[in-house]
Amino acid sequence: MISAYERMIAARYLRPIKGERFIFIVSVISLIGIAIGVAALISVMSVMNGFRAELLDRILGVNGHALVQGYDGRLSDWEALRRKVEAVPNVARVTPLIQQQLMATKRNLAAGVIVRGVVPEDVSPTSIVGQNVVEGSMAAFKDGEPVIALGSKLAAQLLARVGDTVSLISPDGQVTPFGVTPRIAAYRVVAVFEVGIYDYDNAFVLMPMQTAQGYFRMGDDVGGLEIMLQRPDRVDEVVKALPPVVGDAGVIVDWRSLNRSLFEALEVERVVMFWILSIIIVVAAFNIVASLIMLVRAKTRDIAILRTMGATRAAVMRVFILAGTLIGTAGTIAGLGLGFLLLAFRQEIVSGVSRLFGIAIWNPEIRFLSEMPSRTDPVEVAITVGLAFVLTIIATLYPSWKAANTDPVQVLRYE
Repeated sequence: MISAYERMIAARYLRPIKGERFIFIVSVISLIGIAIGVAALISVMSVMNGFRAELLDRILGVNGHALVQGYDGRLSDWEALRRKVEAVPNVARVTPLIQQQLMATKRNLAAGVIVRGVVPEDVSPTSIVGQNVVEGSMAAFKDGEPVIALGSKLAAQLLARVGDTVSLISPDGQVTPFGVTPRIAAYRVVAVFEVGIYDYDNAFVLMPMQTAQGYFRMGDDVGGLEIMLQRPDRVDEVVKALPPVVGDAGVIVDWRSLNRSLFEALEVERVVMFWILSIIIVVAAFNIVASLIMLVRAKTRDIAILRTMGATRAAVMRVFILAGTLIGTAGTIAGLGLGFLLLAFRQEIVSGVSRLFGIAIWNPEIRFLSEMPSRTDPVEVAITVGLAFVLTIIATLYPSWKAANTDPVQVLRYE
C-alpha cells in the first residue's frame, strides 16, 4: 500500500519548482506524448473498424452473402433451384438477378455501367437502395416497364435526372450483312440512389427483372441466384451444403471470396497501424524515464534525508513509481478525451484540412466510402489504455530502483 506521505511527496516532486523547471517541462512533454499516442491509437483504430464495418454492411446490403452463378451468365429452371436452396439451413432469402456490363449514353455523354436486373420487391423502402434514394421514387420501378434507377455519381456523370431518358448499348447485337450492330434501347430514369460506396454509385444501373430479361433476350432465364443468410458469419456451412443442391447448374461463390483481397488488405493495414502508432507511446515512455532520472539526480539530497528519517528503500521506490504513474495516467486520460473529440469532429476536421491545403484527404474514388466512418471497439480502447499504463510502469522501474539504492552516507558525508 502507498501511504499518505508517499503520495504527498510524489505529488510535490511533480510541481514546477524554481531551479527544476526543466524537469517539469520534460514531464509535461512526456504527458503530451502519451496523450497523443493514446488519442492516435483510439481515433485511427476506430476509423479503421468503422471503415471495415461500414464497407462490409454496404457491400452485403447491395450484394448477397453467397451467389449461385450460371455458366455463360444464364441459369435455367431457376425457380426449382431457388426452392431447393431456400430449404438449406441458415438461408433467409434467395433472389434472382441478372448482371452485365454495358455502355450508357445520354446525348453526347457516355459511361461504362454495370446493369443489374433485380426483382422490384428487392429494392423496397427497407432495402439499402430504397433507404438511400436521393431523387425520385422506386414506386415506378415496376416489372415490364422501360425504367431504370441510377447511382448518384453515374447520374452526375451523364447529367441525368429523374424523368430523363438514358440509352443502354450492348455489344451483343444483331448480325447483319454489314456486320454486328449493337443493341440500343432507351429507358426512363425513375430514381437516383446513393448507397455510399463510390464504385456502386458511379457504375450501377438497376433495372426491373422482366425488363432486363427482355433486353438481354434471356427469356425466363436469369444470370444467377443471390443468397441472403440469417447468420452471415456461418457462410462456410452454407457453401459446403450447397454443392449437392446446386449440382452442375452453376458456380457457388461467397462474399469473402469475392472481396477477399480487399478485406485481407484492410486487416493487414489495421495490424500494422496499431504497432506503428504504439511506438508513439513507447517514445513517450522513454521521456518518462529521462524525466525521472533527472528528478532522481535533483532530489538525491532529499532522498538521503528521507532514508535517515526512516524511509525504507521500498518506500522511496514507490514514491518515484507513483510520480511516473501519475504522468502516464494523466496523459492516458487526456489522450482518451482527445481521441473521442477527434472522432466526434472527424468529418469537420477532414473537410477543414482539405480546404486549407486544397487536397482531397478523403477521396471516395480511393476510399470506396463517401464519408469517413467510425466505430469504437471498447476492447481496443481497454487494450490501448492497458498498453499505456504498462509501458508507464515499466518506464518508472529503473529510475525508482536507482533512487531506492541511494546511499545516504555518501550523499550527506560533507553536509
